Amino acid sequence: MSKPRILALAGSTRSESFNKKLVSHASALATEAGADVSLIDLREFDMPLYDGDLEESTGLPENANRLYDLFKSHDALLLSSPEYNGSISAVLKNAIDWVSRPREGDVALAAFSGKIAGLMAASPGGLGGLRGLAHVRAVLSTLGMLVLPSQVAVAKVHEAFNDDGSLKDERTSGMLRELVGAVVRTTDRLNV
Repeated sequence: MSKPRILALAGSTRSESFNKKLVSHASALATEAGADVSLIDLREFDMPLYDGDLEESTGLPENANRLYDLFKSHDALLLSSPEYNGSISAVLKNAIDWVSRPREGDVALAAFSGKIAGLMAASPGGLGGLRGLAHVRAVLSTLGMLVLPSQVAVAKVHEAFNDDGSLKDERTSGMLRELVGAVVRTTDRLNV
């Protein structure tokens, strides 16, 4: 049986993003748990804001197609999403909007439908990005993903990491390990 293929990304393009750091750590845990993980940076997939007129006149951007192919070729998603004003980041929502567009020869929402998602967030605030995760969960569920009920929100993230990129707090570290393990096990069991 093949290893679960997991696409890992952060909903931020900032170089020193705490969410990038968190999903990088989660990716290492997923690899340890037996998954084949592709960690990507949305900065490498620059796209215009979604616009139906633009899509009609020039087609889908090359980076939207590259990202679509990555989403489609993986069984699951590990996503660390920053919270911007209590919601989803614009770069993440834009990427999802472009990837969700229909492709000739594929069933609707082929890049999302029936796939597993594990969500996490990191924020300097006291809730750790928890409010934004509700929005991310709603968007991904609408697209047909099975979003696992457990999630991880790392509060006061500017104090949360050791120098090696691991989490200082054992409870939070354990919760992240459990979430990543659940993504790998669920994906493996469902053979998505």
